[in-house]
Amino acid sequence: MARFRDYSYEQTLMVPVSLERQIQPGTFEYALNYLVDKHIDRSVFDERYSNDETGAPAIDPAILLKVVLFAYSRGILSSRKIARACEENVVFMALAADTRPHFTTIAGFVSSTGEAIGTVFRDVLTICYSEGLIGKHMFAVDGCKISSNCAKEWSGTRAELLKKAAKIHTAVEALLRRHREEDKREILSPAREREEHKIATLTKKANKITEWLAENDDRMGRRGKPVKSNITDNESAKMVSSHGVIQGYNGIATVDEKHQIVVDAQAFGDGHEASHVKHVIDSIEATFRAIDSQEKIFDSLVLTADSGFHSEDAVRTALESGVDAYIADNQFRKRDPRFAEQQKHKAKTTDRKRTSRARKYLGADEFVFNEAGTLICPDGKPMRSAGPQWRDKKKGYTGRSFRGYVEHCSSCKIRAKCLRNSASPARQVTKTDRGMRNNKKSAVQQMIERFDTERGRLYYSRRMATVEPVFANTRSTLGMDRFTLRGRRKVDAQWKLYCIVHNIGKLVRYGPSFATARS
Repeated sequence: MARFRDYSYEQTLMVPVSLERQIQPGTFEYALNYLVDKHIDRSVFDERYSNDETGAPAIDPAILLKVVLFAYSRGILSSRKIARACEENVVFMALAADTRPHFTTIAGFVSSTGEAIGTVFRDVLTICYSEGLIGKHMFAVDGCKISSNCAKEWSGTRAELLKKAAKIHTAVEALLRRHREEDKREILSPAREREEHKIATLTKKANKITEWLAENDDRMGRRGKPVKSNITDNESAKMVSSHGVIQGYNGIATVDEKHQIVVDAQAFGDGHEASHVKHVIDSIEATFRAIDSQEKIFDSLVLTADSGFHSEDAVRTALESGVDAYIADNQFRKRDPRFAEQQKHKAKTTDRKRTSRARKYLGADEFVFNEAGTLICPDGKPMRSAGPQWRDKKKGYTGRSFRGYVEHCSSCKIRAKCLRNSASPARQVTKTDRGMRNNKKSAVQQMIERFDTERGRLYYSRRMATVEPVFANTRSTLGMDRFTLRGRRKVDAQWKLYCIVHNIGKLVRYGPSFATARS
């Protein structure tokens, strides 16, 4: 019969631990410790402290930065869990030099760093630059919508929140009315205690909404119309993402193609990425000018972005900045001959709710001009002009309306697919020239012509493989899939911390100096 050694989990070990030896070369913690001690400008954190003459000595911000970044690399976002790890995990203890910071100290550091984290991000990027990890040939821009520390239930316009508060008050009144009737009959319901707790909860919610409405107005969108506010964090936004509708922020990252280094990271409280193209371009230029004053990053750089960044203003900004940018529009696949037959391979939906009424009828795109400039209907019949050329004063588009001949439309075999109103004598179509604005070629049209070149299609085909793995690594592999703070300034700093963790990981893997340390 086999024999095994005796063992017991109840025994106590007195193990001598050298903190320095716990940080092994070639690991993430070694690279982090080396970067913070040797290459990060820690003086940017000094403004947070005012204990030069009085007060207790504070924990060095270098210690807090190391602990937070290492915790994030392990998917630990809670300050309480980070503080516990500094007491129980030997690597955390080594990085913290056994100082054991309290969770409130850690939370205060993360939430109050602000612009200082931007300097840290640039310092890490400078090391990546000196290590040759940034190719400076193609950058890809994309946004990652991440939930933050606020709930969707507290979102709505002023009118919607007023309606919600009224609805809660109605529910509370109904419960109170029932309790008063029970008191008159001297009958106590078994659910009375639970309902009283519910009344207190609902009343608290209604008061929270009422107090917020008394101090705040509607949040206005980019079009001058009210958009949904959020009582908990009014700088966040309700956005549609690949994970459903979330309340949070859009983390925009610009990634270099060579080793997927994040060269720019910013978080915004809206899902409209096109409005931030100028912010991205200006930030990239300022960052590389700070790294190398002689660097003119956009002289030989290609910038790619998906259709979320496409709008007339955004494209015009890229063109006027002189950036060799390729920003896709939402019709770029339809113009690609490789996708010419994609429609017939798509599954047909049977969900009537998702099939709009307009899809049953022939759209304006089905009506085309012949060589003579006459508009031809889908049945091959000519159409006549229904009026002079007009211009959309707001957007600058020009267009013209056309009407079919009654004798052609009355006997047309596809009349049922063409006319929504069966009583209408003939079909009328408006053809808009969206490629022109105020009698000039629009920025969108210029970008479409640039994008449809062989060079544009080639670079755009490399966009997804450049930027999407960064989001997969950040959210899925490293577990940094939620913002724990509120307010754009704080969330922006946390998004930069996430991207710093990603960049340090790339340094550990590809940096020549760090590769030498591994061997």
